[in-house]
Amino acid sequence: MTNFTRALSLMILGIGLVAGIPQRAVADEDDPPGRAARLAYTHGSVSFQPAGTEDWVAAVANRPITTGDKLWSDRDSRAELNIGSAAIRLGEETGFSFLNLDDNMVQIRLSAGTLNIHLRHLDQNDSMEVDTPNLAFSLLRPGDYSLEVNEAGDATVVSVRAGDGEVTGGGQAFTIHANQRATFSGTDQLASDVDSLGGYDDFDRWCLDREDREERAPSARYVSRDVIGYQDLDDYGDWRSVPDYGPVWVPRSVAVGWAPYRYGHWVWISPWGWTWVDDAPWGFAPFHYGRWAYVGGVWGWCPGPIAFVRPVYAPALVAWVGGPHFSIGIGIGSGVGWFPLGPREVYVPPYRVSRTYVNNVNVTNTTVNNTYITNVYNNNVTNIKYVNRTAPGAVTATSQTAFASGEAVNRNIVKVNERELAQAQVVTRAAVVPQERSVVGGAAAARVRPPAAVQSRAVVAKTTPPPPPASFANQQRAIQSNGGRPLGNQEVRRLESQSRPAAAPVRVVQPAAKPVPVESAARAKPGQGGPQPNRTAPNVQPAPNRPVQQQAPQPQPQPRQREDRPPSVQSNRSQSPNNPNEGSRPSPQPNQPPRNPGENRPYNANPNRPDRPQNSRDTELERKQQQEQQRLQQQQDRQRQSLEQKHQQQLQRAQQQAESQRQEREHQQLQQRQQREVQKLDQRQQQQRQKEEKQNKSHDDRPPGR
Repeated sequence: MTNFTRALSLMILGIGLVAGIPQRAVADEDDPPGRAARLAYTHGSVSFQPAGTEDWVAAVANRPITTGDKLWSDRDSRAELNIGSAAIRLGEETGFSFLNLDDNMVQIRLSAGTLNIHLRHLDQNDSMEVDTPNLAFSLLRPGDYSLEVNEAGDATVVSVRAGDGEVTGGGQAFTIHANQRATFSGTDQLASDVDSLGGYDDFDRWCLDREDREERAPSARYVSRDVIGYQDLDDYGDWRSVPDYGPVWVPRSVAVGWAPYRYGHWVWISPWGWTWVDDAPWGFAPFHYGRWAYVGGVWGWCPGPIAFVRPVYAPALVAWVGGPHFSIGIGIGSGVGWFPLGPREVYVPPYRVSRTYVNNVNVTNTTVNNTYITNVYNNNVTNIKYVNRTAPGAVTATSQTAFASGEAVNRNIVKVNERELAQAQVVTRAAVVPQERSVVGGAAAARVRPPAAVQSRAVVAKTTPPPPPASFANQQRAIQSNGGRPLGNQEVRRLESQSRPAAAPVRVVQPAAKPVPVESAARAKPGQGGPQPNRTAPNVQPAPNRPVQQQAPQPQPQPRQREDRPPSVQSNRSQSPNNPNEGSRPSPQPNQPPRNPGENRPYNANPNRPDRPQNSRDTELERKQQQEQQRLQQQQDRQRQSLEQKHQQQLQRAQQQAESQRQEREHQQLQQRQQREVQKLDQRQQQQRQKEEKQNKSHDDRPPGR
């Protein structure tokens, strides 16, 4: 039954999502995003500011992060976020926030510090953009990227070890390819310098170790890689094959009396509302995807089917307990209770959603058909027998005060009489109005916070982000009048229009021309070829009959120095105080004037005749060479894109073929098992008939009267 269940789940998932795709374009605008980022790791002092608030608190692992949330990684600190398709890692003294995070767009604000991104895949309609104080960087392909903003906020270093990207800023646009590193300085106009990538520093090596750990995770055989947090399961549990459920993950060591959704706390995160944050280091995937089952005396997590669609994130896959027969008044009195949903049970979101969303959040997380989802969602089925409601110790209850304050549930458990529990109703939401404390989730006040200059620093964006989230104070009044139900997107937009919260400005810019390769626009550097013509600012022409003025070299802003990086990647940085001999090693300094004074002059410059025109023949030759270089570069780009598209198509065909073969094998195995079962049944029936015939014959052979 295990293979049959998996095959059936894939079939149901495909049917459900195909039915939902045409509706996606016309789905209710109130649908929340189908994903949220996970704060997967913190080291040192990492602070967090929830959207719509002004409080900075200590960051807590497993906290879902979404649009408007901010993070600050202080000195000697690090952090990692995961969004399924990418891992985002923050270095020390780094200011980060999501300008937008939805189903198709990831837009990041990097106001200071270092950001490392491992982009695992980028779907056809997806976009990823990092906005810094002087440029917007678009990630165009899967790969490994790094951005570093200097302390002054007027220079950004972009490194691409693998992949392709595009820089936009100052009315210009540049392409950056694999194995390139470029420094962009200035705001009104970008000046670019190209440098070698250099070696790896401690932060780079840590990022590589984290990526290697994810790539080697055995759980990827049982869980979609888009299930956020799957890579932590292998260190803390084991996979088992359970009849009727298929692969089930069981945690290795848990506390006595442990049950899902008991060791952690509740927070209020818009637009989903009440959201579970688990204490366990593995506690993200099993509480926002899949279902839980009580099998063999232990709790096991049942992931959703693996398919070529992104599983839909949910704030907490639980059923709430309440009603007039519940003595502690769940939902209306002084307490709140819940239990985990089991396999094939329908999750009814407590927030405003479309019918398409209800389908997708269920069929991507468990095996269930659309007809049953519709009946449950429309309340046509009321006599639902929840499998976990009667499981030993499955129901957890706490006081409304502890619930709304984000306190640890396991330290504030309220015992419930089993008879009263059996009479209690199962409802779809907890009717508790959130408080200010509910948003920060009981976290302690932050020991450090970003400098004021970093918090208010403007960034450049290529894509217009949505408005900043409305303040929670304004939302709270509307939520209270709504009976504790989360607000829909239309209601939130109305609040945003009434009162705009203070936020760092975003300058949306568009390039004046098509992007050019960064190496063709970069300035000449010592030891890297002959002089190149100086670039004149756009729309600025020398006055007629006036000689071209020689411009003195201008020192450019220096990116923030990182002492933990080797000298090979310390370009644009001052001499390390820990290595007095470092200055004796020559290294290119792109932001310093060339050693030869003549190298910084215009191509036609002559110290004795500044107005001498350049030889027309040389000019024409140079123009043709530049055109040929651009043509060759474009041809190479087209060839590379064509090869990558062919490779991607071949990979998809191979995956589809392998999946089809696997399903065919499972179908054949199922038929064989069914045939064996039929044969066994026939044998048992034949034996039973023979036995009955023998008994009848024995009865007939007995003498009369005996």
